[in-house]
Amino acid sequence: MADTTDSRVAVYIDFDNIVISRYDQVNGRGTFQRDRVRQFDPDESGADASIAAKLDAATVDVGAVIDFAASFGTLVLTRAYADWSAQVNAVYRHQLVGRAVDLVQLFPAAAYAKNGADIRLAVDAVEDMFRLPDLTHVVIVAGDSDYVPLAQRCKRLGRYVVGIGVAGSTSRTLAAACDEFYTYDALPGIEQATAPQPKRAAPVVEEAAGEATPAEAAPKASSGRSPKAKSPAKGGATKREARVESEDIEEAVRDPQEEATGLLDRALRIGHEKDDSEWLHSSAVKSQIKRMDPSFSEKQLGYRSFSDFIKSRADIAELDDSSTTQLVRRKPQQDVSTASKRSPRRAKG
Repeated sequence: MADTTDSRVAVYIDFDNIVISRYDQVNGRGTFQRDRVRQFDPDESGADASIAAKLDAATVDVGAVIDFAASFGTLVLTRAYADWSAQVNAVYRHQLVGRAVDLVQLFPAAAYAKNGADIRLAVDAVEDMFRLPDLTHVVIVAGDSDYVPLAQRCKRLGRYVVGIGVAGSTSRTLAAACDEFYTYDALPGIEQATAPQPKRAAPVVEEAAGEATPAEAAPKASSGRSPKAKSPAKGGATKREARVESEDIEEAVRDPQEEATGLLDRALRIGHEKDDSEWLHSSAVKSQIKRMDPSFSEKQLGYRSFSDFIKSRADIAELDDSSTTQLVRRKPQQDVSTASKRSPRRAKG
């Protein structure tokens, strides 16, 4: 595992590339363009539910990408390039801003804004390398072969280049140009996505003429006033407000213990992925957690030390404190996804 003591990392995300590649990977090659997903809005009246299901199945876990990039050192800057006015990208803004990602707006100058992100990202990366001489690592989250010259230039300027792309949409030449290259599916914490199965249409039952169905008869028998129908525009606005309200509620009711368990699990996965040894130093695991979430504190969670915090997660981690150097490892053959749903009790004292 590379030394991350003094490493400083810059992350550049071609967000359009990742979103499109992931959608095509899950739902079939070329489906993003055929489904016309770029301007698809699930909140609009009459929106195709099948496309909404495909988008949900192909959701990109931005946190997993950023957390893995943080394993190489301190994140100096993180930028994501896309047309954020497009609904398919706009739904990620809340998640990206929450991770302190700088959103770079790319206005489409042509039909598909070809190479818009490629050129802007490359220019910014080269400028940052001269502006920040202490930058040691460059992480390029994309799969286009257009980034090969950028990767080669970064290496010539003495930077360690890491590439992350979606399997099936990644150029082999880009992978060869990087010092290390990882597929999105291989990142710790990424679950295998499956395309949604199309629902079979329900059989149409014809009603006898002059007979009202129970659903039709209910409004007439209630108050005598016909219910007001919502206009499409008003209905769409109501859905957006409900979505924002649900995000606020989710933020308010989040479980810090469950989030801490997820952080530990991901830190152990990353540590074992990058280190061949069976046991990891607990200090290195804690450093990785702090890079993923600087607000992490075992004392705020109710534990006297980090070792007590690990012991409380005995269903996913094992601690060896028999010597002065505390070692930890992720329990083998353990369904961590099920275990992480159980929030452990706080330590007493």
